[in-house]
Amino acid sequence: MILLAGCSGDQGAPDPTPSGSATQPTPTPTTGTSTPVPTTTPSTPPRTSTTPPSTTPPPTPTTSAPGRRVFRYPAAWPFTSEARAADWQRSYRSGGHQPWHLDAAETALAFTQGFLGFKDIKLITSRSIRGDEAHVGVGYQIDTGRKFTAAVVHLARIGQGKDAPWQVVGTRDTDLSLTAPRYGATAGSPLTAGGRITGVDEAIRIEVRQASTSAPLGTLCCVPAGGERTPWSGRVTYRGATDPVLLVVASAGGHNADIERFAITAVRRS
Repeated sequence: MILLAGCSGDQGAPDPTPSGSATQPTPTPTTGTSTPVPTTTPSTPPRTSTTPPSTTPPPTPTTSAPGRRVFRYPAAWPFTSEARAADWQRSYRSGGHQPWHLDAAETALAFTQGFLGFKDIKLITSRSIRGDEAHVGVGYQIDTGRKFTAAVVHLARIGQGKDAPWQVVGTRDTDLSLTAPRYGATAGSPLTAGGRITGVDEAIRIEVRQASTSAPLGTLCCVPAGGERTPWSGRVTYRGATDPVLLVVASAGGHNADIERFAITAVRRS
């Protein structure tokens, strides 16, 4: 899995849904079909003015027939395959192991804080759940009490049964977009990551990651950027990839918080 992280985050905006600009109320684990939750519009950081179109693919229904769920995305995080997700289901059914996998918002925060290491991203700012698809806003709060969304994390349920866990599959990009490499493409090292950004004096950090490893496989810091929907790009070398899917993470920050916006895309290891 390849993650791109930069110095100025993927989505700055106040309180809405997962992608965690996360104002974090305690989520209620979901064990059956998710019910849509009304979404609030996240606040936009003071320096952001234009929101580029989303670069993540539109949600694809994951259930093709009654009782049979079909997972149509690269398996990015936390499970590297449906078989791994089934292993967790067995451990959950026998001993209640890691129940947070059943909650889309908790999974989004676990990904942001625990896996990416973005410790200031503590809030769930929005959430929208429709069947097997979820979009969760994650973010942060500044001293004045104002809340911002750093990214909207796209999740989908993987595996079979009412206790199928949530899987991170991408982000819904706004004023920091990550359009290269293309979502789901095969990418080797070195790879060129790029997109567009709106902001002033930005520095974009790029990381390549995989679910089975805590540390990045490769990092580039940082790509200077700024302007109104200005193109940015950087070339990063990585090594040690073993998972079939890698995450590319782009992040930026340093104005109100260390990480104010981030975006991710998933690619297949070559």
